[in-house]
Amino acid sequence: MSDKKIQRKLSIFQKMFLTMMLVSVIPLSTIWVVSTNTSTYQINRHIDSQLSGVVTYLASYVDSWVDMNKRMLLQNAASNDIQSMDSTIQSQALALITRFYKWNYLAFTVDTKGNNIGRSDGKPLKFYGDRSYVKQIFSGEQFGKQVLIGKTSGKPAFVLSTAIQDNRQKIKGVLAIAMSITDLSERITNTRIGRSGKAFLMDNDGKIIAHQSPEYTESRKDFSSHATFKASMQGQHSVEYVDEEGKKVIAYLKTTSDGWIMVAQLDHDEAYLAIQQSNNDAMILLSITIVLVTIVAFLLARRLSNPIRNLTRVANDISMGSLTEEIREVGRTDELGALAQSIDRLGTSVKLAIKKLSEQNTDMANKTDKT
Repeated sequence: MSDKKIQRKLSIFQKMFLTMMLVSVIPLSTIWVVSTNTSTYQINRHIDSQLSGVVTYLASYVDSWVDMNKRMLLQNAASNDIQSMDSTIQSQALALITRFYKWNYLAFTVDTKGNNIGRSDGKPLKFYGDRSYVKQIFSGEQFGKQVLIGKTSGKPAFVLSTAIQDNRQKIKGVLAIAMSITDLSERITNTRIGRSGKAFLMDNDGKIIAHQSPEYTESRKDFSSHATFKASMQGQHSVEYVDEEGKKVIAYLKTTSDGWIMVAQLDHDEAYLAIQQSNNDAMILLSITIVLVTIVAFLLARRLSNPIRNLTRVANDISMGSLTEEIREVGRTDELGALAQSIDRLGTSVKLAIKKLSEQNTDMANKTDKT
């Protein structure tokens, strides 16, 4: 096949291919883009609703838990037994606190010099004047608080304190309770968000209070350089980052009334799995469509190019005076058939014209001979 014929064939194929691509692939791609944008918007709203709902609920739970203990602490600090500043009387009242509030494993009082006055556990008295939750009260705070590894329990604990005041609001001492945060931690760490989601709690210094990793909780791991803590310090309510396992994560943040930071997070891949699957399905559909369009365009191009080449050859032969070629396409019922019939009529007309011209030449020749 000559280069020109190949070029003509390619030209027909290219035109067919481009036309079919415009008709099939472009609308399909448009639908895909619109569908993806809509799905992304809906999934973003779902993620926002899911993670913000979880982090808000857990932060509210922490606030309620802390507020309950604050109220209990204020109530007991105002009681006559605690106001007495008598070691024996106070110790009896403090023992009732740990008896009825099971998560409190120690309740104790401190005088203005930091000396331990009464204890709920009956153990030897200690000096507490160097503890931050005691210093906070003497510096004017209503409540002192600190999350630490309890020396009594050996586990992460939350110490809450408040002032013991006389009728003139003068500080007589400090009442403090040391609480196990096991129940609080379990409420947070047992929260499930999808398959990979989790929640954890940091204090206002970025140290872990509750986390799925017992090691992080027990060592009070420092998260002050963590992406979630930095985002919280910048006033952000959500952040995307790569976690310790190298996975991209979406996290929502909320600060509690006491400045603690609650975090709820979900793996990015899981969050957008539906969109990824939709994109994969769309790519498969587009690939199949392109393959089918290519095959159909090639077959149609062959179906069109062969008759066109034949009709072109016949027309060229007619122009050269060859009228013996048979036109096979005259039986077609499409436009090519109509073109073939026109070329066939043209050939017939040329034949008749040549025949008539030949007859006229013969007649003229006969007349000349007679003359």
